[in-house]
Amino acid sequence: MMIRSVVFDVGETLIDETRIFGRWADRLGVPRLAFFGTLGGVLAEGRPMLDAFRLVKPDFDLEAELEAWQRDEPHSLRENFDEADLYPDARPTLERLRGLGLRVIIAGNQPPQAADALRAMDLPAEGIYVSAQWGVAKPEREFFTRVIDVAGVPAEEILYVGDRVDNDVIPARASGLRTALVRRGPWGYLHAERPEAAQADVIVSSLTELTEWLTARLARP
Repeated sequence: MMIRSVVFDVGETLIDETRIFGRWADRLGVPRLAFFGTLGGVLAEGRPMLDAFRLVKPDFDLEAELEAWQRDEPHSLRENFDEADLYPDARPTLERLRGLGLRVIIAGNQPPQAADALRAMDLPAEGIYVSAQWGVAKPEREFFTRVIDVAGVPAEEILYVGDRVDNDVIPARASGLRTALVRRGPWGYLHAERPEAAQADVIVSSLTELTEWLTARLARP
C-alpha cells in the first residue's frame, strides 16, 4: 500500500463534540441526557441531525438561534470548539504521521471560524481547510477534488479519515481515495455497523489504532 498523504475530518475525528452538544441542550432548555438520546435516535433512523433539535423545539430555526445565542453570550464558545475539545490521541497521531514522512492535512465540513480555532491550536498539519471557505461540502465530489489538489499526490495515495460512511467513506472512495472509518462519536458507532462500512480500507476505534495500522503497512516492502 502506497500512502503519501493522510487527510483528517474534524468533528468526532479530531474534535470531541460532547461539550458542543451539551451546550446546545442547555440552550434549548432540555436535559442533556434527553437531548443526547434524541440525537442518537434521529441518527439511527438516518434522519438529518437538525431533526433532533426540532423534536425538542418544534419552531427551531438554526440561523435565528445562532444569531440570538451570539447576542446573549458574545464571549462564550456557543456552538464552537477550542483546544479542550481536541481528542487526546489527535495531536500525537498527527505528529507521528508527520514523523513517518506523510503529508498531513485537515479538511472537513465546518464553518469558517472552525479553521481559525484549529489554526490556533498549532497542530502539526501542513494545511487546514473547511467547507465554508471552499464553498463546497461533503459528500459532494468537488470537495474531494479539492482534497486531492491540496494533498498534491494521486488520489490512490491519499487516506481520508472520518467518522461517517455517507459523508466520508463512500464519497471519498468514489473519488479514488483510500478511506479509514473511526468508530467513535454518534455517527461512528452507528455507521461502523452498516454494510457500507466494509468499503473502508480499515475501521479503527482510535487514531492511535490508525497509526499502528498505517505504520505496519508502510513498513511492508
